[in-house]
Amino acid sequence: MEMRIVKEDSVQVSDMETRLTQDHHQSLRLWLRMLSCTVMIEGEIRSRLRSEFGITLPRFDLMAQLERHPEGLRMGELSKRMMVTGGNITGITDQLEQEKLVVRVADLKDRRAYSVKLTAAGRRAFKRMATVHEEWIAEMFSGLQPEQKGNLFDLLSQVKTHLHDPGSEHKEDNPEHHLAQDNKS
Repeated sequence: MEMRIVKEDSVQVSDMETRLTQDHHQSLRLWLRMLSCTVMIEGEIRSRLRSEFGITLPRFDLMAQLERHPEGLRMGELSKRMMVTGGNITGITDQLEQEKLVVRVADLKDRRAYSVKLTAAGRRAFKRMATVHEEWIAEMFSGLQPEQKGNLFDLLSQVKTHLHDPGSEHKEDNPEHHLAQDNKS
């Protein structure tokens, strides 16, 4: 198996698949292949955001959440959506607020709380970054034909559906389970 290296925050990280041999279960190999691709894409996006726009991926992600919710989001909601601690959200928000890209607005219904909104400058900056970000993603997947992308999307949708409701099918009664076991190598 060939070894690939990914640059992540100026540290070289081995491709997750280098840990495997052909003797490992097919599902394990598939999971590490997906994880490797995710890590490689995320590392490249982080690097490009930093060099092109001087912004981190978490700051970009927070702005993306706010762009989808022009009325603003409470800090707790941002924390849930981004799956990070409230402290992290506060730090990211502080940075973006200093750059006048977001603003904190008192909640009229609860004086103890406030929402975070993109400013006009924040919306313009995010729109510019999002357009370029989308081009980067398209470039990274350009090695696949449209039909292949559709097939991969559908297959991953099946995995996601199963993960949301693993009890929806009995593996022992599922012919695909037996086929997957037979194709272990």
